[in-house]
Amino acid sequence: MSALHSVTAPHPALPPLREGLERGDLDLARIRADFPILRQRVHGKPLVYLDNAASVQKPQAVIDAISDCYSDYYANIHRGVHLLSERSTVAYEGAREKVRAFLNAAHVQEIIFTRNTTESINLVASSFGGSTVKAGDEILITAMEHHSNIVPWQMLCERTGALLKVAPFTDAGELILEEYERLLDSGRVRLVAFVHLSNALGTLNPAKTLIDLAHARGIPVLVDGAQSVPHLAVDVQALDCDFYAFSSHKIYGPSGVGVLYGKKALLEAMPPYQGGGDMIRLVTFEKTEYADLPNKFEAGTPNIAGVIGLGAALDWLNTIGLDAVAAHEHALLEYATAQLSGIPGLNIMGTARDKAALVAFTLRGIHPHDIGTILDREGVAIRAGHHCAQPVMQRYGVPATARASFAVYNTRDEVDALIKALCKVKELFA
Repeated sequence: MSALHSVTAPHPALPPLREGLERGDLDLARIRADFPILRQRVHGKPLVYLDNAASVQKPQAVIDAISDCYSDYYANIHRGVHLLSERSTVAYEGAREKVRAFLNAAHVQEIIFTRNTTESINLVASSFGGSTVKAGDEILITAMEHHSNIVPWQMLCERTGALLKVAPFTDAGELILEEYERLLDSGRVRLVAFVHLSNALGTLNPAKTLIDLAHARGIPVLVDGAQSVPHLAVDVQALDCDFYAFSSHKIYGPSGVGVLYGKKALLEAMPPYQGGGDMIRLVTFEKTEYADLPNKFEAGTPNIAGVIGLGAALDWLNTIGLDAVAAHEHALLEYATAQLSGIPGLNIMGTARDKAALVAFTLRGIHPHDIGTILDREGVAIRAGHHCAQPVMQRYGVPATARASFAVYNTRDEVDALIKALCKVKELFA
């Protein structure tokens, strides 16, 4: 690895977005001004974007970072000796350091760039799972997982003859710890993989407790952090997780970029996930020697501008502070839950005590797709469907739910717009 890899790319000083805070409230007008897309109207109505659990919008700082890369210094990274390649390499590896600091990883080599959370999980399933899991072994997940944290393990089980075990949850959407421990005690579990924050229920799982229980039995743990990283501070060393995965597009960065954190010793012992350029030290027709971390797991030309955009997103988010984000979103969640609970026939799915800024619900006699379509005509964007969590829908006996999910730029007025639009839905179906 060249010396360039350890250099953090310089970036202009960012104005403090927390200027003008009153009574602990964020300066929402200033924050919203950072998002060009929020200025538009949809079907003649102001856009109310409440589909943030699927993907959040992008601040101007991220848009500018990507544009600057392509306009000013884009070139392929690592191998070039010319100035543009050196500048791109510094910016790309600088973003890796920003991710390391954001997660408080011990080493920058523990940060692997992928395409998304899904690919990060597949990397672990293929590389770690493929080299350690045997017939009769067990992989333990929970019943509230996204398909991305189900299907890769099913595929691993099909290849190896291992078994997939599932820890259940209550009607409120809380994991049943006694059942989780019972499944851990089989003596055959080789890996635990669970979602930190459920995209279908909003449940915030007790990650540290789940990890400690697994580690007490010598079982490594992967955490799906796709939904958690935009809403709360994550310290992988404090959690002591073995792997942690998330996606850029859910944390104000561009799509097409994911992150896998893995403990250095584990990553060093794992075989490469893909072969190709940049993940090698020496290639002959007889044998290939693989590169050191993190290059070993980053075959081929990566999404250079996207990674740089993720770095800009973390810079932007750090100017606000995740504690302030969490407080604002929690207040929105409480307000939205109270308002939605007052609508006759509306049932909220997922009422865990520890919950993030997401409300999934049904309206008696009205399909969620109809809810979403009518809300769109009122300028309100929500998600309607099974949310890539069909087992969760099956658990509650529904085909789909409507889901409103909040981000730092959302307001109480937008919650009111949601409630008003839902009242119109009821009127139309009366």
